[in-house]
Amino acid sequence: MIKERPILFSAPMVRAILEGRKTVTRRPVKVQPFDLSWSRHDHRIEYTAGRAENGDEIDGFHAYSTRSGGEWSAKCPYGQPGDRLWVRETWAQPANLDPSPTVYRATYPECIKGQGWENLIPSGAIRWKPSIHMFRRDSRILLEITDVRVERLQDGEGETASESRYIAEGIHRIHHGDGDYYFHPFKDEPGPGNWCDPFDAWRELWVSINGADSWNSNPWVWVVEFKQVTP
Repeated sequence: MIKERPILFSAPMVRAILEGRKTVTRRPVKVQPFDLSWSRHDHRIEYTAGRAENGDEIDGFHAYSTRSGGEWSAKCPYGQPGDRLWVRETWAQPANLDPSPTVYRATYPECIKGQGWENLIPSGAIRWKPSIHMFRRDSRILLEITDVRVERLQDGEGETASESRYIAEGIHRIHHGDGDYYFHPFKDEPGPGNWCDPFDAWRELWVSINGADSWNSNPWVWVVEFKQVTP
């Protein structure tokens, strides 16, 4: 039996998933390793997972490390490869229509075009519901986990633009002419504020969601890679 769990995404990240730009998400490990000064190599992080013969999860997916200074382990709350994540996003079901359609803020009004509701659901009349309150039946995006690992938030600093691991976070790659590309987490057009390094665009994205203190602490994060599957 395939295990499913909910996961929250902001509107820009929902659009990035739907457009195929986002195939990975990074989330802080709840219980950080006991010594954040250790390098990745010092930690020698390994992984263990378990499934029964029928495919049922036994005890989830764990990352762990042992060293003379102590032991650390954490269970991934998002699952393991093969599990699925259904996306919670900001949504609404206008009560003035029967049956009431599900409307998604990330792609409004595109999500209602062709359904005869364009003139019946003006944006000002919609009472948007927080993503945390979305039910499974109303989710339109289903993701299958393809890989899980743990790394420091800023491990990819110094990678070239072409090899940067953060492009897969949904960062826009923007052509500025003469073969030059810049990057931004939210904008897709040339202009001031675009970054020449994907790492800087990634930093802006992370800080917008988690705050500057979280960035500066350079926490260990779960790296969850995924692909879209049919709901």
